[in-house]
Amino acid sequence: MAKNSEKAVKKTTNKIVKSADNSGTKCLEDKNYKIENPLDEEYVNEVHVSDFMKALAYDPVKGVDTSNAEHISAWTDALPVRGTTSSTKNQKKPSKRKLREQEAAKPKGISHSLLQYPLIFMIGLIMFIELIAYISLRQIVRIWENVFSWRGKKRTLRNNLRASKTYKEWCESADALDNYMHKDEWKKTIPFAYYDYRLLQKVVKHLKMYRQGDTMEDATKLMDVLYVCLKQNFAGIENAKLYSNTYLGTKALIEEYVEEVTRSIEALASNKYISIEEKRLAFKLYSKNYGRTAFCLSGGAGFGYYHLGVIRALLDRGLLPSIITGTSAGSLMGAIVCSRTDEELDLILNPELSSRIRICQDNWPTKLYRLVTQGSLFDAEQWCREAMWFCKGSLTFKEAYERTGRIFNVSVIPYDPHSPPKLLNYITAPDCVVWSAVLASAAIPGILNPVVLMQKKRNSEHLIPYNYGHKFKDGSLSTDIPTLALNTQFNVNYTIVSQVNPHVHVFFYANQGSPGRPVTHLEGRGWRGGFLASTIEQMLKLDLAKWLKVLRSLKLLPTVNDQDWSSVWLQKFDGNVTILPKSDLSDWLHTIADPDADRLKKLMGSGQIRTWPKISMISNRMRIESCIEKVRRLLRTSPKSNRVGRFNSYSDAEIEKLSQHLEQHDTTNNYANNSDAGSGDELVFLSRRRVSMPDGSFQHLQDKDSIKEQNRRRKFMAQFLDSPKEGNNSTQSSVLFDSHSDDSDSHSPPPSSPEDYTHN
Repeated sequence: MAKNSEKAVKKTTNKIVKSADNSGTKCLEDKNYKIENPLDEEYVNEVHVSDFMKALAYDPVKGVDTSNAEHISAWTDALPVRGTTSSTKNQKKPSKRKLREQEAAKPKGISHSLLQYPLIFMIGLIMFIELIAYISLRQIVRIWENVFSWRGKKRTLRNNLRASKTYKEWCESADALDNYMHKDEWKKTIPFAYYDYRLLQKVVKHLKMYRQGDTMEDATKLMDVLYVCLKQNFAGIENAKLYSNTYLGTKALIEEYVEEVTRSIEALASNKYISIEEKRLAFKLYSKNYGRTAFCLSGGAGFGYYHLGVIRALLDRGLLPSIITGTSAGSLMGAIVCSRTDEELDLILNPELSSRIRICQDNWPTKLYRLVTQGSLFDAEQWCREAMWFCKGSLTFKEAYERTGRIFNVSVIPYDPHSPPKLLNYITAPDCVVWSAVLASAAIPGILNPVVLMQKKRNSEHLIPYNYGHKFKDGSLSTDIPTLALNTQFNVNYTIVSQVNPHVHVFFYANQGSPGRPVTHLEGRGWRGGFLASTIEQMLKLDLAKWLKVLRSLKLLPTVNDQDWSSVWLQKFDGNVTILPKSDLSDWLHTIADPDADRLKKLMGSGQIRTWPKISMISNRMRIESCIEKVRRLLRTSPKSNRVGRFNSYSDAEIEKLSQHLEQHDTTNNYANNSDAGSGDELVFLSRRRVSMPDGSFQHLQDKDSIKEQNRRRKFMAQFLDSPKEGNNSTQSSVLFDSHSDDSDSHSPPPSSPEDYTHN
């Protein structure tokens, strides 16, 4: 096993370096790279713009409309009222009724009224002092690392790494830095406290043995071992610490495991002893147990253009998940991805895209005048026209999914401050127009007024308001990363987060390293800036979070635009993999500004180079997940013969084309009704395995034999279950605010054994 691991290190490193090409940055380096057609296309639909403005002008309280455009609207979902829209020019002040409702929602009490503002002042002063101390500490650590940790040849190698223009160059520089710092020896060493290496060795050995076997028993055991090991974080292999000790790659045993699992999946897909029905059920369970990966794009105003570099890096490696969620600026970037195919994205994801970014084209006097007169810096009609290009016209969520196969999710919150956030996608809002959801997700108070979601009407060229004409605003104010909703609707249990929120990413501090960025001293086992600095950093950050929770719990902060702004900080901002930008002062100066070609080139390049260190961790996850999904698509289109054929003889395009008419129905049934696909399928898989008859037909085992077979297979699989003693350690990214706060989105891990499912 040690020799195999040593070979795997060299093989994996060479594979990564060789597979890295220049496609990810060709558009950034070639000054003569010109785009003709995609960027010149126009998608503005004047009828839809007019429908949107009429719906936006409608007064849900008075029900007055001067445009004769009839639709259903209401103050609440339970009380629909038929009415029409009115002009937007004469904006009325809040009604007495609404003022009374706002007053009734405020806490009462003499002591609260007397102490509210003194407490705000006192807590604010404490937080200001702690914030200054925190920023100062971070700068001290940064200077200390540059002066003492990076010297001589090590500094030269790091500079080469940072100066890499392509992923291939970056891999070569990272490998050289690993070799200089003796990280290659760490990769070859199998034992490590953060994963169950003994279990992994056993699984690799048995998978290889059963994959090479040619009997019915070998095929069944191969299927059973895969059933046990195809689970999230099996044996701890997804622990970030396993990728935080090197610049490139991880333990050789993990690379060997991922390689063997993908080979075994392919072998099972073409195995002649397992029927098509059994394979379909097995891979349905594999997909459910392993879960799915979502790519989450945070908000961040002008910082959001970093997302384009992250998208480009993942797209070029073939690692872009099919489930994508965006909030605020992230929803605009996500709309580009989810409304276009890979070929179309390859043409437009380049610095020339800046010619289409005209969101902030008005001058500042115009913006300030609009802020004073209308309450927002930007005009909804202008943003509507510009957003149509990013969304490829008035595509609905369902149409975008059918066109690209990507599941786009947009997080919004109703204008009513007490309503829960909503996650819009092709299941929850299939006919909702994507550009209206993007505008709603970007409607930050003061930046853009709340807007009405629009939906297509059957057999009509006009759009009508969605959800009775309720208005919605930026989802990042409450749920920037909607992990709970994604898990519920699509079985997502692994998230790749591109986090560019300026008020958040500055507080991420990996005190013991992060994937692709190990600590520089004590062979990666030390602390950033030393243990004392890491301790002070944690204390200051947690104390800041504590005071924010006090302000929220005691309702001390006054609401602005009916919004509790404490949730902007007190929510979950990270994921299993979190990609952070390397921002500078110029980024803050361009927070509300459109980038030109040079600036967009810089932002995209920075986004790519910050993504490359995470590629190894993302790749090991996505290789297995993609392999499972590819087999499932193949099995959907397979004839009822017993053999599927050679797995690799089908291209992704051929499989996608064959299964396109079944994809939507299958995805909806598997994930929207995920709770119904649980224990029953497991019991059928374990106890009702079909036995081949002499004539080639199949029959079910009898009840007594079925129970016996179920117990036998459970006993066999028990030897491959996770050990409770090892591989359980996990680390969370350090964020300013407690990820397990009351408002955070989280989900429970999937059951780790077959017995767990029988009790669900």
